[in-house]
Amino acid sequence: MRHAIAPGGGDPAGFRLRDCSTQRNLDETGREQARRIGAAVREAGVEIDRVLSSQWCRCLETAKLLGLGDVEELPSLNSFFQDRSKAGAQTSETRRVLAAMSPGETVFLVTHQVNITALTDVFPASGEVLLLRVGADGQTEVLDRVLVRP
Repeated sequence: MRHAIAPGGGDPAGFRLRDCSTQRNLDETGREQARRIGAAVREAGVEIDRVLSSQWCRCLETAKLLGLGDVEELPSLNSFFQDRSKAGAQTSETRRVLAAMSPGETVFLVTHQVNITALTDVFPASGEVLLLRVGADGQTEVLDRVLVRP
């Protein structure tokens, strides 16, 4: 999933990972969108085994507001929008994590547009969820795309 609506693009000058006041964050519309996505997942009867998130505040807040389980930080899901030289290594690490999942394990990832595009060739909207099948090599197949509006 791409994080819920966070107005603007990229991150402001002076961005610091652990300081949300220096980042582009969710607004109330984004928060409501995250809650609605979580509700839609629960209403569909999908059981989530793990929730993995980028360490960016907008992703962590989205992941928590989904209400689908404890949120684990996964640095390979961090945005490389400002530094594209990290794209290959981070995407490879994300594929490695996906390939290591147990058969039948359902994992919900919350990340950024650039990460999703690198992984799937899809340019998702804010709050868009992609349903993926993951191969043993970590390669992904997009089965469906869902956008829950706030």
